[in-house]
Amino acid sequence: MMRTRASILVALLWCLALLSLAVIGVLHTSRLDLLVVKNYGDSIQAHYLALAGVEKAKALLYQEAKNRSRSRQSHTGELYNAPQEFREVALGRGHFQVIRRGRNDEGGGIIYGVSDEEGRLNINSATAEELTKFIGMTPDVVAAIMDWRDEDNAVTPGGAEVEYYLSQSPPSLPRNASLQTVRELLMVRGVSPELLFGQDQEQNGLLGADRDGEGDSQRGQEGVLEDAGWSALLTVNSSARNLTAAGDSRVNVQKADESSLTGIKGITPEIAKAIIAYRAQNELKSLADLLEVTASQNQNQSGPGGNRNPQIDAPGSASGGPKVVNDILLMDIADDVTASDNPDLPGAVNINSASLDVLACLPGLNRDLAQAIISHRQSSGFFPNIAWLLKVPGVTRDIFKQLAPLVTARSETFLIVSEGKVDSTGARRRIEVIVSVGQYDIETLSYREDL
Repeated sequence: MMRTRASILVALLWCLALLSLAVIGVLHTSRLDLLVVKNYGDSIQAHYLALAGVEKAKALLYQEAKNRSRSRQSHTGELYNAPQEFREVALGRGHFQVIRRGRNDEGGGIIYGVSDEEGRLNINSATAEELTKFIGMTPDVVAAIMDWRDEDNAVTPGGAEVEYYLSQSPPSLPRNASLQTVRELLMVRGVSPELLFGQDQEQNGLLGADRDGEGDSQRGQEGVLEDAGWSALLTVNSSARNLTAAGDSRVNVQKADESSLTGIKGITPEIAKAIIAYRAQNELKSLADLLEVTASQNQNQSGPGGNRNPQIDAPGSASGGPKVVNDILLMDIADDVTASDNPDLPGAVNINSASLDVLACLPGLNRDLAQAIISHRQSSGFFPNIAWLLKVPGVTRDIFKQLAPLVTARSETFLIVSEGKVDSTGARRRIEVIVSVGQYDIETLSYREDL
């Protein structure tokens, strides 16, 4: 009898042990399920925190554009470094921040603000000469890029067209049109991830979450890449509207009549007549060509009392009288005139925000002159219009004539990288958006998540 009871007790103990194990297993599984659900919920919250940062940046960009228009300012740079607006903004259970990688001329590090697509070189409009100035860019790679984006299948010496790409595994075809993203360059012969992105394999200018454990040799500052490759200098989205800082239409000096020309403050009837006479014989390809407009012989005569036109102060030329537009007058009128009917200026580089590496790629400039431009805008303030480049030591009229069709003094396309983070668990998400700020709305040009 005692043995039977003992056996029953042992069996009960075993059942209790097994039941305990089962309960523990169920509880552990339930806890894991709860953690998964919580982490998923936190990830969703982090996503919407990042989205809140994007929306705040868009609202501020639009408001800043309106303020600039009212004050007729081309550039303020207010949102490029605005920690009071974008650094760890608390919201709900977490916070968001809008961040970008600081350039060398900005001291590097993480900067809380938006970045400027017009401050980069547009891969779809850049010339072969401009691309050749990139570090590591060989003539063969330049030729391959030109072949990728041109409309034909004729092979540029050193380049590659359809025959080469069909022979690869897997085979592909060149776009033979404008690139849609900077990442598309990876499909071009000779362009490697190391050249295009450097350490920035996620193409956001910052170290990703999976790199946080890497050594200090990877970092210029915590979370910031030392080398972002060509991607830090290139874009496919830059385009400035051919309007004044106030948002008004510019006067086309190639086609405008005398009345329209004299409607611009600083242009006298004599100067307007000289422009019309000059363009009848010479095409005005850019506003820089106004510096070559000469007065006719009858305009060059002294007026009543022996007074000359105060704007006509340059020496005479072979075509007749003296030059009628000097540097000072051009600086006054440059934002009000154009030599193009195009409503947009695709690929225009903003001289107020471009880095030394981008400026040095432009025709007529080297690294010393590019640094002089940056030093001038840092010491004297942003350029009101592109003609103010003539104030930079070393920028001659000839150099300005090369630059004028390619540059702008303001930006309308911006890159927003927003990070949302839930404070209790550390869950975070990043969103990258490129937007174009118009006169009446903001258009989203590209959108990426989970950088």
